[in-house]
Amino acid sequence: MAGHEEKTVTSDAKAGNMIFEPILEDGVFRFDCSYPSLSFINTKDRDTPIISHPVPSYIPTFECVLGKQIVKLELPNGTSFYGTGEVSGPLERTGKRVFTWNTDSYGYGPETMPLYQSHPWVLAILPNGEALGVLADTTQRCEIDLRKESIIQFIASASYPVITFGPFASPTAVLKSLSHAIGTVFMPPKWALGYQQCRWSYDSDKRVREIAKTFRKKGIPCDVIWMDIDYMDAFRCFTFDQERFPDPQSLAKDLHDMGFKATWMLDPGIKCEEGYFVYDSGSKSDVWVQREDGRPFIGEVWPGPCVFPDFTQSKVRSWWASLVKDFIPNGIDGIWNDMNEPAVLKVATKTMPESNIHRGDDELGGCQEHSYYHNVFGMLMARSTFEGMKLANENKRPFVLTRAGFIGSQKYAATWTGDNISNWEHLRMSISMVLQLGLSGQPFAGPDIGGFVGNATPKLFGRWMGVGAMFPFCRGHSEKDSSDHEPWSFGYECEEVCRRALKRRYRLIPHLYTLFYYAHIMGTPVMTPTFFADPTNPSLRTIENSFLLGPLLVYASTIPDQGTDELQHELPKGIWLRFDFDDSHPDLPTLYLQGGSIIPLGPPHQHVGEAKFSDYLTVVVALDENGQAKGVLFEDDGDGYEFTKGGYLLTHYVAESRNSVVIVRVSEIEGSWKRPKRRLQVLLLLGGGAMIEAWGMDGGFVIIWMPSELNISELVSTSEKQYRSRLESSKHILDVEAVSGPKGAELSRIPIELKCGDWIVKIVPWIGGRIISMGHLPSGTQWLQSRIEIDGYEEYSGTENPSAGCYEEYKIVERDFGHAGENESLILEGDIGGGLVLERKISIRKDDPKILHIDSSIIAQKVGAGSGGFSRLVCLRVHPTFIVLHPMETFVSFTSIDGSKHEIQPESGDRFYEGNLLPNGEWMLVDKCLGIALVNRFNINEVYKCFVHWGTGTVNLELWSEDRPVSRQSPLIIYHQYEVRGTS
Repeated sequence: MAGHEEKTVTSDAKAGNMIFEPILEDGVFRFDCSYPSLSFINTKDRDTPIISHPVPSYIPTFECVLGKQIVKLELPNGTSFYGTGEVSGPLERTGKRVFTWNTDSYGYGPETMPLYQSHPWVLAILPNGEALGVLADTTQRCEIDLRKESIIQFIASASYPVITFGPFASPTAVLKSLSHAIGTVFMPPKWALGYQQCRWSYDSDKRVREIAKTFRKKGIPCDVIWMDIDYMDAFRCFTFDQERFPDPQSLAKDLHDMGFKATWMLDPGIKCEEGYFVYDSGSKSDVWVQREDGRPFIGEVWPGPCVFPDFTQSKVRSWWASLVKDFIPNGIDGIWNDMNEPAVLKVATKTMPESNIHRGDDELGGCQEHSYYHNVFGMLMARSTFEGMKLANENKRPFVLTRAGFIGSQKYAATWTGDNISNWEHLRMSISMVLQLGLSGQPFAGPDIGGFVGNATPKLFGRWMGVGAMFPFCRGHSEKDSSDHEPWSFGYECEEVCRRALKRRYRLIPHLYTLFYYAHIMGTPVMTPTFFADPTNPSLRTIENSFLLGPLLVYASTIPDQGTDELQHELPKGIWLRFDFDDSHPDLPTLYLQGGSIIPLGPPHQHVGEAKFSDYLTVVVALDENGQAKGVLFEDDGDGYEFTKGGYLLTHYVAESRNSVVIVRVSEIEGSWKRPKRRLQVLLLLGGGAMIEAWGMDGGFVIIWMPSELNISELVSTSEKQYRSRLESSKHILDVEAVSGPKGAELSRIPIELKCGDWIVKIVPWIGGRIISMGHLPSGTQWLQSRIEIDGYEEYSGTENPSAGCYEEYKIVERDFGHAGENESLILEGDIGGGLVLERKISIRKDDPKILHIDSSIIAQKVGAGSGGFSRLVCLRVHPTFIVLHPMETFVSFTSIDGSKHEIQPESGDRFYEGNLLPNGEWMLVDKCLGIALVNRFNINEVYKCFVHWGTGTVNLELWSEDRPVSRQSPLIIYHQYEVRGTS
């Protein structure tokens, strides 16, 4: 192997600099060891050195400790980190820690990790604007630690290679180089760029037809209707419910006649039932994932007991692909792979045992335990589904959506950001999450617009549609028991904003389709952070409410009480000209085009197929300081693979200012696809939204006579006045908070945040004073389950769950939010009837920043006459639901009052401890994988019973007071505190 002058090490060494080889192309290096790669298109590309003699700019060090390989790469101070795949929270990942372990994360929060996909990848932007990419090429659980300034650290089971890409001149160059290794995004059919409407579930073909007809009647663009699991016969994959979806082919024909496509769900859990043709054929072919003893693993999913295909074997992938091939003629245009982490219900780990056996192909790694293949299960399922769709019709491009994925899965499927929540925080995060996926090689991504969990308010939904209509993948989706979330479900004002937003998208589809073409052939991203326009500007690196679609800058508001027009827009250097479609509205994003650019637009239409019959094309032109601009348009049939054989048209447009005219013309063309005979409309931006219109024939010259400077100034002034007038006269979406349904608008409200010392805590007073998040900043760990309507930190006034105090609205008695590290505290009070209140004080103190204090009590304020001054029988029950990040590496530990020691594992079931077995004032939740413990200390004179309950990926560590009446003089009190500390 190639080396360098500093100390290097052999593969059996314990620490040192990593040995390197130049691979793939200039600027790409592999560090250390070689074993099968599931991220590279071709493992040989990773393992074969190229003839080159450079030395990497940055050489990682490694250390092997207890079977783990710790790789560290030090970069210059001022380096900013991005990537890390599907993660919630802020755009810049500097200071964060991420774990790769695909996990069903329903209702996740900004600190929740891990989520549904794994991308052991970091994109580093150096202080000078250059960029470096670092890939830890391991499928196993991996920790990406970016908490130390300018240091990247990977920790995973030994051993694994690390590949660096760059430093290159720009982040785009790094992503292009990465795509040469892991592949580019599949070229989507053009219809997949349209708006897509989904719900869990549209319960019958009648309802699906009704939804489709309403879109057309209301003139709201849409191209795809989705069918969730309820179309199946008792959740059996590849079947149809004969009462609710008796004739899927007829449904598909009706949808196609209206210009819609249909996408249908397929999960990996196959019902374990003899006589069910999928189970019988799979059992005959021996395709199931096995237990340690060689028998098929059976786990609970929607149909009940299920077996799971072992997609690590080529014969199993072929078996699944043949099922998909036979499924397509039912009228299937696209397939949705869900629950493929794989998710297993009713178990603490949320997935199958890590000791399960996969009999994988040699080129993938051979026969291995599930821990080796867990993170690629979803990608291999998506690959099998993609291949099955190609078998069904080689003249159509497959469209697959997957929930679980790995770096490289963009070759087979688009993705969405999972089960998000209908609140403003998730609207804000959706931009960063889609950007982060794009920076990790997955450009075809988007969120559930409006939020999946709970009910959006009209303003939230309209604002989310405004920005969501600009994302690469554009789908609205909501869960059962929530209110309707179609664009017309929130009143006229919201409907009109949604209509405008989606019409914008459809006009931009020629531009988006062109971006996807380049993403497919070159690996360039579709949607990028604003700082891509100027990577040298540090102030742009943390902007989270704007993004780029090529040269188009989209600025959105994610703040409830501020429209886009009220925000300060920090623009990158250069010329940026605002424009719209005379549709500006405070709830819609503001659009800017970079000087020197030309982008194509389509005509207004309701579905993608309509655009084929347009007799004109529009291009928007923004000249640079030299009076020049250029742009490109990719066109083909919108489906199939003729474009790979030259059956496409790639038109390069240029604009040049000469004296008093601007000439727009075609400078270059590629491909054999015949240019449609159509007119060309040119819109030349002047500034302030003003523009000049000119017409000609596409393929020829269009000449624009420029007005005088005085006339231009007048046009700009008039345009700005009209823009302000449109905004002022816009009918604002009413921010209605009262939304009917089991889960109402409470999900859209903004939690109260305490942040001081080591802790950041979020509280929702309007539902039982619930604490929904306890984030420990130094370890980068969220400890509380982040759902709003259930779980989190709750208190009850009795032994039953739920009891008084669970859902009552708490009032804020006192709040003290410090500044610059001062004490922060919040006192809440909830009336639970009978003269009783639940009172809680949450505090983080400046003089004790490592401790989170929670003081809880049941107080008798007004005890009724005749009671002797005492209340009814009550018990103060502190009920926190903690996240178990690594279930098989987590346990509860304590020493009892009698000195006995206890370790309670996830499989041990519910446990009560009282009397001398009560923890002696302290117990802790230990995560061996993280090497840390959440310590809960309490006063044993106030706690009479402790209760441990293991859930699916969670654990309750409850403190119970004695069960008795209270008076003014005898409240029930539990003072307790939390601290995170390292373990040995």
